[in-house]
Amino acid sequence: MANLVIASNTKAMKKLDKSVKEKEWAFLDKLAADHTAPGLHIEPLQKAVDPRIRTGRVDLHFRAILFKIDSKLGDDPTFVYMGTWPHDEANKLAERSKLRVNPINGVLEGIIGELDGDEDRKKRTVVPDPRGELNRVVTAAPTSYLGATFSLADLTERLGLDADLAERALAAPDESTLVNIAANAVEWQGSALLELATGAHIDMIREKLGFSDTPVDETLDEDEQILKALEQPASKMQFTYVEDNEELRRVIEGGDFTAWRTFLHPEQRRYVEQNFNGAFRLSGGAGTGKTVVAIHRARRLARADPTSRVVLTTYNKTLAADLKAALKTLDPGIPIADRIGDPGVFVSGIDALGHAVLNQARDIGDAAEAVLGYRTEFTHQRTNTDKVWRGVVQSVSSGLDSKLATPGFLENEYVAVILANKVTTLEQYAKVARPGRGVRLTRPQRIAVWKLVDAYRRRSRMDGSLSFPEILAIAAEQLLLRAEADKDFLTNHVLVDEAQDLHATHWALLRNLVAEGPNDLFIAEDSHQRIYGQPVVLGRLGIKIVGRARRLTLNYRTTAQNLHFAVSILSGADYKDLEQGEESTDGYRSARLGPNPKFLECDDASDELDKVADQVREWLAPPADPNEAPLDPSSIAVLTRGKTDRTQFIRALGERGIDARALDDNPSTAGFVQVLTMHRSKGMEFARVILAGIDNAHVPSAATLRSVSEGERADALLRERSLLYVAASRARDALVVTWSGKKSELLGSPSEQDGSSCPS
Repeated sequence: MANLVIASNTKAMKKLDKSVKEKEWAFLDKLAADHTAPGLHIEPLQKAVDPRIRTGRVDLHFRAILFKIDSKLGDDPTFVYMGTWPHDEANKLAERSKLRVNPINGVLEGIIGELDGDEDRKKRTVVPDPRGELNRVVTAAPTSYLGATFSLADLTERLGLDADLAERALAAPDESTLVNIAANAVEWQGSALLELATGAHIDMIREKLGFSDTPVDETLDEDEQILKALEQPASKMQFTYVEDNEELRRVIEGGDFTAWRTFLHPEQRRYVEQNFNGAFRLSGGAGTGKTVVAIHRARRLARADPTSRVVLTTYNKTLAADLKAALKTLDPGIPIADRIGDPGVFVSGIDALGHAVLNQARDIGDAAEAVLGYRTEFTHQRTNTDKVWRGVVQSVSSGLDSKLATPGFLENEYVAVILANKVTTLEQYAKVARPGRGVRLTRPQRIAVWKLVDAYRRRSRMDGSLSFPEILAIAAEQLLLRAEADKDFLTNHVLVDEAQDLHATHWALLRNLVAEGPNDLFIAEDSHQRIYGQPVVLGRLGIKIVGRARRLTLNYRTTAQNLHFAVSILSGADYKDLEQGEESTDGYRSARLGPNPKFLECDDASDELDKVADQVREWLAPPADPNEAPLDPSSIAVLTRGKTDRTQFIRALGERGIDARALDDNPSTAGFVQVLTMHRSKGMEFARVILAGIDNAHVPSAATLRSVSEGERADALLRERSLLYVAASRARDALVVTWSGKKSELLGSPSEQDGSSCPS
């Protein structure tokens, strides 16, 4: 049985239609089972520059390009599958293709040869050892973007870039040109160029890509060197061993946008595989792969110890369902725990996690008394806390200023200060610190607030209900009491995605789920995407990061043009991370190029509905190329600020002959354009996105800003800015923004809108 290594979709390979993909999968399945089967027609080529090259018969019209590496020990050979091409083209390409170990950094490189006169494959030929090119003098262009900082020797001798690629990079006059060169380079070389474009030092790039100081073991023969090179982190950007048929099918059918879930960047792989002495925080912009790292890490921890109890959680049940589906896609055999505390991976939204803890407890009386000041049992959950707070304000003469006597302020104060600190009396509340709340309270104001809190709790006690935050706070205390009674913690490892949206009682629960120690908490977050709740500081909540924090900056989802626009939305705002450090977008870059975002100013609301429908209709038109598959309507999304607007656009699209469906808690429906709120779009991605109704009344939401106190207004505006950033970064390829009336103040300057400074 042959070992099978799959290369990520090479840029030289054209997309295959579904019928050919099925045959491709069948060919590789047979190859892995018996590489000597005569029907595979595995054949060498007489004129090939690399004696390892082979082609195999996928069908009468298509052939696969492979490299065969024989084992010195007589074991089964290893086949490296590079892709499938039309018969004659495959043979010509194979003759000029080569598998080699980069002598500078030890990375394995599979290079597909060029076809004469084919510009799309220009510069894809086999390159000589770059160390032999250093005597050539290269003068960077006067306007060179990199020339003032780096030399040809820096790029070839220290990084190992192909000499030809390095020359073109040094000649690039600006960042846009350099990004374009990177987008068409071999995987690791393109990543290195993107790092150079953001000013990264060469030693930092070598560290991120996992380069070794002794790249090639000269005591090994070439085949052994190739097999060893497959272990290099940067090699795994392009190559992966396939362990079973299901994984093989997933890789073949995955397409361009899911390949990166298998072919991790070395920096991502490091955070998957590394052990940490305590809590670790991984931050990064939208589309940088934080979620993928968390999923791979959960799998790694569960596989490393079958008895291990791993919790993978996130902000809500919808995102948790996505995590669970992605985990099963990555590894269908992964043990999924049905109950928290059982071996395997327990995947849940964090509020449901609190429920699970209480449901497993026999008696929560002691925990409730510590948190609320009275014993109670969990009978039912209160869902509409706003209504209760409004009723309390109307019925209790507290004397609190009307600007503070609002459901929003009172709920936030209750969660962030009172529940977080287990305050049960006025005396405690009068003394407790309130860092980060934005509004200073005098002693009389605290007394007034406590009157309302006391009335709120009396209502809860009378009807036996608990709110979500109360459930979480009591669950956290229940876990603490369990630990103090010398019982085992419920879990061994906790991984948290979308952590920026969690509030204080969430963190209390997470901290008490697992003992402090190696690999206890893995936290994935982006403070720029905080669209719920109040800011928190982990250190004040008992979660000590102490230098164990890193940031991802390479975006895999969004094109450079769309990323530029999304980041411009954040411009000028002051963001803090979960450790109260400055949150920056410096270094964010994209691995993909595409069209500039399109901006449509509309005459009125009716005209906007027409223009949105026209744009969707244009995208759904049959492609000009008959070999190109038509666009699935479900890959198009229209995002709105609120549910009322969502309903209006669904109806308008239907009236204009376009089938559209609302996307709420349900999964997306194939064959229908998806219409959803910006909040619902969190964690999702679509090929093409329309941001609709981006005017000054909707974004930022005037109603939302009116509902908060003056002291909380700045934070509310930050959340509105973050919401638009989240929405804009859902688009993989095309992004369109529409509005009527006065455009949103968050859209930025005309140069930022029209993409004039975006790579193109």
